[in-house]
Amino acid sequence: MSDSPRPPLPSGLVAFVKRDCPTCELVVPVLERLAGDAALTIYCQDDPSFPEGAGAVDDTTLERSWHHGIETVPTLLAVDEGIERARTEGWDREEWERLSGLSELGAELPAFRPGCGSLSVDPEHALDLAVRFGADTMKSRRVAFAAQEDEVEAAFERGWTDGLPVVPPTERRVLAMLQGTRRKPDEVVAVVPPDLVECTVEKVAINAVMAGCRPEYLPVVLAAVEAACTEQFNMHGLLATTMPAGPVIIVNGPIRRAIGMNSGRNVFGQGNRANSTIGRALQLVVRNVGGGRPGEVDRATFGNPGKVSFCFAEDEEGSPWGPLSADLGAEPGVSTVTLFPGEGPRIIVDQLSREPESLARSYAANLRTLIHPKLVLAFDCVLAIGPEHARVFREAGWSKAQITDRLHELLLIPKEELVQGAGGITEGIPPEVPAPALPKFRPGGILLVYCGGDAGLFSTMIGGWVTGDTGSQTTLREIRP
Repeated sequence: MSDSPRPPLPSGLVAFVKRDCPTCELVVPVLERLAGDAALTIYCQDDPSFPEGAGAVDDTTLERSWHHGIETVPTLLAVDEGIERARTEGWDREEWERLSGLSELGAELPAFRPGCGSLSVDPEHALDLAVRFGADTMKSRRVAFAAQEDEVEAAFERGWTDGLPVVPPTERRVLAMLQGTRRKPDEVVAVVPPDLVECTVEKVAINAVMAGCRPEYLPVVLAAVEAACTEQFNMHGLLATTMPAGPVIIVNGPIRRAIGMNSGRNVFGQGNRANSTIGRALQLVVRNVGGGRPGEVDRATFGNPGKVSFCFAEDEEGSPWGPLSADLGAEPGVSTVTLFPGEGPRIIVDQLSREPESLARSYAANLRTLIHPKLVLAFDCVLAIGPEHARVFREAGWSKAQITDRLHELLLIPKEELVQGAGGITEGIPPEVPAPALPKFRPGGILLVYCGGDAGLFSTMIGGWVTGDTGSQTTLREIRP
């Protein structure tokens, strides 16, 4: 990318035009009069001989058009000592007369005609122009590769990947990604652990490119990075634990549909670009910006495939209940991410229950096995209820609160089943614990979401990591455009 300073404009009136524009053709008589009666400089984007005899300046490189933010032609500017004082777009006789100080301009023309799109904002040119002239919009270090060096292999060699190939983050691709948000590239999004490095929107965009995101996914990735880097979520602790957990991203609100996320069949699996790349982008930020690499600060004994990417949307439209985001305090209709410190998903199969009590008991029997059947209170969980199981609860009129309340009742486990040595298992709670029974989960520790395919009497449970001051809390963040 070249460092191209903004070229100054001459004082007086300045017009930007192109021959391939009916409105520019229409105002040729006006331009000719202004050239004779006022100080007028014309920049033509596609043919420096247009208008004939008017002495247009060649702007076919589109440098001046790009630097001065020309979005429509014709555009007329009033410039004083190199500073733009006013502008009007298209042909508007009243505005052109105001800027020029002349009356009865184009009396034979209609009073108004809209202009055409400037070539400098044409999608065919816009990104290339930003690369050529927008050096000051990107601050990241450039890495030059040798002529025969393979970019994909070079990323592996430099340690930028998660073990899968990444998309080379060229300036053009990063600038395209940045168009997915209104936030400034140099805005600091978060301080990323474990190395506590400030991370800007631009740095997130670079890793989103590498992950394979589309620009419209960037606001979701930014919100996920913000959530992950809070004390509440404790990403450093989640990295350092020897447990297999990693960040699970649950997306709610209108943005799910807008970017085409999957909340139905194969919801936790492959095949959906948004689901797969948003979670991957967060993990690459933690790795490449924060330094959270496996075998270093990341001390997981086993890990799980979700540590490459674990991101999905809730099926709010099909759900008989409100969304998870509302349970956590979000306003209706607001797009959010919820980060949960989770292990891999585990299936719950119950093909026969047609009454909510029976199904709740099946859930409880499975949920008790999370982490270990004799370990309690330390780990939250996400219970993803599939459509066919949800129908059982819906037809019986059970609310979310009824389901979770009943599960907590069923998971109040007698102490004698939990103590060390019970069942011939050394693992368990100390025998001196005074309570006669203990709950498997703390209050609020069971989070319900609705998702999955519409065939199959299945649900899924996602076990959590340690909760409390030394662990990680479920964290909600609003998605900003």
